[in-house]
Order: sequence, then C-alpha cells, then structure tokens
Amino acid sequence: MKIAVAGAGYVGLSLGVLLSQYHEVTIVDLIEEKVNMINNRKSPIVDKEIEEYFRKKS
Repeated sequence: MKIAVAGAGYVGLSLGVLLSQYHEVTIVDLIEEKVNMINNRKSPIVDKEIEEYFRKKS
C-alpha cells in the first residue's frame, strides 16, 4: 500500500517510520531542511528508534 504523510514533525515522522516497515510511505513537509535531513538518513527530531531505523533500513 502507498501512504502519504503530511508533516515531518514528531507525529508525522514517527507515524511515517512506523508505517514504512510494511508499506511504501512518502512524507511531505514544507521545511526544506527537514526534507534534506530525512533524505540524508538523519532524523530532524530526537528519537532513538527513528535514528536506529535510519541506520539499519534502506
């Protein structure tokens, strides 16, 4: 299933990462800095699980 999430803050990014374990997810955000960080596999929020997910998953 393809899913889109609006916003890469605490709620949107957490939800997107959780859903991406089983689905294709696209996260959209207006703040270019957040988008660039996510594209470079860095979390714009402090969250141990998200940072670990970015390190381990493709």
